[in-house]
Amino acid sequence: MAYSDFTLAKVRDTFQLVIDEKRNLFKEVSPIQPSATLTTLLEEYTQLATAINTEKARSELLIMPVLTEVRRQLNYQISLFSGTDFDVDTSKGLNGFCDFILCGSEEQFYIKAPVITIVEAKNENIKSGLGQCIATMISAQFFNKNTQQEVKTIYGVVTSGTNWRFLMLQGVTAYIDIVEYYINDVEKILSILLQPFNYALLEASS
Repeated sequence: MAYSDFTLAKVRDTFQLVIDEKRNLFKEVSPIQPSATLTTLLEEYTQLATAINTEKARSELLIMPVLTEVRRQLNYQISLFSGTDFDVDTSKGLNGFCDFILCGSEEQFYIKAPVITIVEAKNENIKSGLGQCIATMISAQFFNKNTQQEVKTIYGVVTSGTNWRFLMLQGVTAYIDIVEYYINDVEKILSILLQPFNYALLEASS
């Protein structure tokens, strides 16, 4: 058993979660202007990625440029991992491959706590990736706790590159945003991805 085996119902029942799907989680988050670099890349890549229309193309041409922009906006104070094994507890099925992981650490050679955001890439069906994403968020929760870097809120996103659906995990409650964002609203997507790291960096400097 691994992350990819979890449906939304299965992850809820296995870990006795409360699933809340009724909130606009990021209504108050203000848009953030992307860099000229990201704007240019998305202008060039969006049409290409949707024409090729494979998960790999969307990951490379749309998702990765947005995530690297998050690092750029934070002056490279966080780390980004792509296509990495994240084995936390095989007895619970919390093992396997993660598409993207963002950590509140500058260490780029290995995954180091705190793991703050998990990104699950899906070619078309966002809904089918929700259970898998929540399972990896639970892993991040355990991973942080085991390394004394506990984080109150773990963030997640299931994305096709063009469509982005955000999640939050707090304790045993998993929140799934009622809003689905689109790549042409990249200012809002960026602001949501940046929010947990801005909080973490502010706390670290206080």
